[in-house]
Amino acid sequence: MKIIVVDDEKIALDGMVSAIKKAVPDSEIHKFSKSEDAARFAENNKFEIAFLDIEMRGMNGIELAEILKKNNPSVNIIFATGYNTYSIDAFRLHASGYITKPVTAEKISEEMLYLRNPVEQSTEKKLKVQCFGNFEIFHEGKPLKFSRSKTKELFAYLVDRKGASVNTEQICAVLWDGRDDTPRLRNQVRNLVCDLRSTLKAVGSGDVFVASRNSFSVDTELIDCDYYRFLNGENEVIYYGEYMSQYSWAEMRLGSLMMNKKSD
Repeated sequence: MKIIVVDDEKIALDGMVSAIKKAVPDSEIHKFSKSEDAARFAENNKFEIAFLDIEMRGMNGIELAEILKKNNPSVNIIFATGYNTYSIDAFRLHASGYITKPVTAEKISEEMLYLRNPVEQSTEKKLKVQCFGNFEIFHEGKPLKFSRSKTKELFAYLVDRKGASVNTEQICAVLWDGRDDTPRLRNQVRNLVCDLRSTLKAVGSGDVFVASRNSFSVDTELIDCDYYRFLNGENEVIYYGEYMSQYSWAEMRLGSLMMNKKSD
């Protein structure tokens, strides 16, 4: 979901962006402090929602909304203002919502429930996962980078589990090859979980990682994975006899794949 945010006051602009990130964590946000810049952006870019301050220097929010509507009639306009004198103009433009400042995540979430033009969620899988050969994750054709190498291995382990949940003890045993489960090791797992969550959110795939109290998994429906497609019998997937080659714990899965291949 693409969103633009326009406010000529920096503190208000940053506060609105922060609130939107909390309410809609997987959104792609573009912020502008000048209405004219937002109008130029709209000439060549599509987005589903525009959060606009009304009282701005130069072109105000009402005038900007009229331009945005001309370029994209289905855009959802949500006005954010400390005033209430513009409500008639806002409704004339068929705005989706009207938020009074200060803007909070709760107010954003409420407005998102009543969008005038519903936003269609893309069914395209944003992450492509390669298990055969070396394990790799791609976003928009480029390898996804994590700040910790173990984070990538944690994601590989969750992919290998095919949506089944694992707990901290299991993660420690697999990723650290049977080392004693200590508070220090558990703290390292928490760091990996935070890195995984933030990295996926940054590329709009935060919902791929499913976490609750000491339970972690991936949503297999949201990733394009050669291993999953191979298990589903898709003929175009070629298996070369290698599976997550850089991880020793993956050898057990490789053995079962080879046995299944021989029985075909």
